Amino acid sequence: MPSMADLLNSFPTIDDGLYESRLKGVRFFKETKPIPRQPMVYDPGICIIVQGQKTGYLGGRKFQYDANHYLVTSVTMPFECEAFASPEKPLRGLFIDIDMAQLHDLIGRLGLQAEVGGANKKGLPRGIGPAVMDEDMADATTRLLKCLPSEAEAQILGPGLVREILYRALCGTQAPILYSLAMHGGTFAQVAHALKVMQSDYAAKLDVEQLAGMARMSASAFHRAFKEITSDSPMQYLKKVRLTKARDFIVQENMKAYIAADKVGYESSSQFSREFKRYFGQSPAEMMREARAA
Repeated sequence: MPSMADLLNSFPTIDDGLYESRLKGVRFFKETKPIPRQPMVYDPGICIIVQGQKTGYLGGRKFQYDANHYLVTSVTMPFECEAFASPEKPLRGLFIDIDMAQLHDLIGRLGLQAEVGGANKKGLPRGIGPAVMDEDMADATTRLLKCLPSEAEAQILGPGLVREILYRALCGTQAPILYSLAMHGGTFAQVAHALKVMQSDYAAKLDVEQLAGMARMSASAFHRAFKEITSDSPMQYLKKVRLTKARDFIVQENMKAYIAADKVGYESSSQFSREFKRYFGQSPAEMMREARAA
């Protein structure tokens, strides 16, 4: 069977960036230039790198994901990342969304409720981390890549292969963060609920007390658990979400900075500009000029 790299390289040539595959919830990515360390946000999913490598930085911790390590993200996570790539050896891979219904079903079928129930007793896991790309995960990913060029095979075989990849992740070293995510009443799931609110209502005037109430926790317990999972305080996390959303508006929709600032919940455009430059290393105007020149 062809290797994962050979299969990806056989796909039609695409430019750098993120692209939808024939199968919903599965996207390809490609980079031909190195990307310096910069802030980014990953949604819940499994990131599989076939060629090249990335290094992530979170809360003083450094981790690598590459052809030998896939990355599992259980909650939306802002972190810093750098990518290593070249035109001769592009960074290539795929990102697979985590389907919560599938996750719950697999845990039930595997009889993993005991592991789920005991997840909190071992402490809260980080919401993101690498796992070893073992032979079984590599085989399932290879078969998924093999079926995606065909519309019929993608729709008929693809969903089962995505399910198998999620199953393989449940057998891997990052399984605890998937167990924790599946806990309806556990601390991780309570914080995950607040995280979803912050993602969808990022422009609202949210504070720790409100968010703790949504998570059905005391403010102090919520703050402690939140930082344990994300490495950020709730307000630091919210700021990163707002700034990342604003960057997307500015770069992707050519939106003026003061409009983007207002749209993400900033009342002061000068404060927005200061925090934007501190976080991204560029002012909104500089980033817009760079995007236009690209």
